[in-house]
Amino acid sequence: MNDDELNGLLREKLPRYAAPDALARRLAEQVTSPAPARRRVARWIAPVASALAAAALVLLALHVTRPAFVQRDTLFAEAVNDHLRVVAAQHPIEIESGGIHQVKPWFTGRVDFALPVSFSGDADFPLRGGAVGYFRDRRAAVMVFARRLHTISLFVFPAEGLAMPGRAAGSERGFNVLLWREGALGFALVSDVNRDDLDALAAKLH
Repeated sequence: MNDDELNGLLREKLPRYAAPDALARRLAEQVTSPAPARRRVARWIAPVASALAAAALVLLALHVTRPAFVQRDTLFAEAVNDHLRVVAAQHPIEIESGGIHQVKPWFTGRVDFALPVSFSGDADFPLRGGAVGYFRDRRAAVMVFARRLHTISLFVFPAEGLAMPGRAAGSERGFNVLLWREGALGFALVSDVNRDDLDALAAKLH
């Protein structure tokens, strides 16, 4: 005999008794009024809801503020990737340097801004030339300097829509990167030279 058959037989054979009136009233009251468990839930649901609301506000604040930090880190990676493209290109320079007064006018009409750099290079940081490249999704003026046998890339690009810092320094995959903003333009200076050399060139560019 299985369980279902046994349960059916017990229901048929065992005597049945009516519930006492007091028990019937108590059951009816529990059905029509909030149960103790529901009352306990009502007591703690309000503070839990408040805590969840506070957590939601914190998450919202992180969502609003974090993208700037994430994007700044992304800009360091972008600068290094663009520098590596310059170094690896067969013809990284489109205009050979004859001085800043030859290189700077060459960019007119090739990028959507006037190049604000006036440094012609010197014995420590000779200017090799320039080219048009890209920084993220926008056309950039690329100026190529040297430091001994090292290549230094300067990218100048429109900064609108980017989380460009006033000035920030960092490293990515062994390359040093300087990022800064002047008005509507962003600047990225990238090389495998040491940080002091990069700072020295950045000072000459201002």
